[in-house]
Amino acid sequence: MSDETSLSLFALPPGARRTTLPTRRGEFAALEAAPETPVRGTVLLLPGYTGSKDEFIPLLRAVTDAGYRAVAVDGRGQDATTGPDEESAYAQEALVADVLAQAEALAVPVHLLGHSMGGQVARAAVLTDRRPFLSLTLMSSGPAEVGDERAFLLKLLLDALATMTMQQIWDVMQQLKPSATTPADTELLRQRWLRNSPVQLRVAGTRLLEEPDRTDELAAVTALPVHVLYGDRDDAWAPDLLADMARRLDAHRTVVADAEHSPNLQQPAATAAALTSFWDALPAAGDDGPPAGSTRRS
Repeated sequence: MSDETSLSLFALPPGARRTTLPTRRGEFAALEAAPETPVRGTVLLLPGYTGSKDEFIPLLRAVTDAGYRAVAVDGRGQDATTGPDEESAYAQEALVADVLAQAEALAVPVHLLGHSMGGQVARAAVLTDRRPFLSLTLMSSGPAEVGDERAFLLKLLLDALATMTMQQIWDVMQQLKPSATTPADTELLRQRWLRNSPVQLRVAGTRLLEEPDRTDELAAVTALPVHVLYGDRDDAWAPDLLADMARRLDAHRTVVADAEHSPNLQQPAATAAALTSFWDALPAAGDDGPPAGSTRRS
């Protein structure tokens, strides 16, 4: 799931570029940013429902300044990554296969981060094959189905997708909650919305209403460091629920102050600092043992 921002969403920082990531599962639209200094690690970033790779732009400069190569992708049927009209293409198992292929294409172990729905896909990818991943960050991504408020809005969207065009839905969304962006960015957001696959939105939206709690399964993957990061005013999953999930995972936990469901957009500096601090504290690939779980508030 995704929130808009008053900042320009599309201006890339120095060193970042729009590209494609070729994989054995096809090509995925991507943003890539690399540091000028030697690379300390590679991060694979998965966006949330209705989101895109562009929502990670506010993090890229700080992440690369800390020495990390960042690769953010549009999932199948999201924004600039096209997808078929078959529902099976967007089943969670298919999206997991995409993530594992993306990690394979990067050719190094990666720190995996998923925002919201992307976090649930990332979790499923780790549970399918933990080996490509150095760590997992669940950003504003809860243990199971979304909370009641977001579930109500999601059901409205699913009903609309059954009877309305994407343009008609955009018009209604703008009437209810206009984009808090410049007119130029609002137009780019409209174009991004229109590129989304309605089939992907239906399948993924239904999954968000039905996602089971797999926290105990993830907790059993004891060799993988996990970071749970969320805003103190998250409205998709209650902060108390996210805190309990972090406790059950014995995970590093960051609560980003003055942020809602998209701390990457609403508090990018604090979010990037928390992410890079977490990665910095991890053993290098091949070292023994993850650091103990801890809690911090940004």
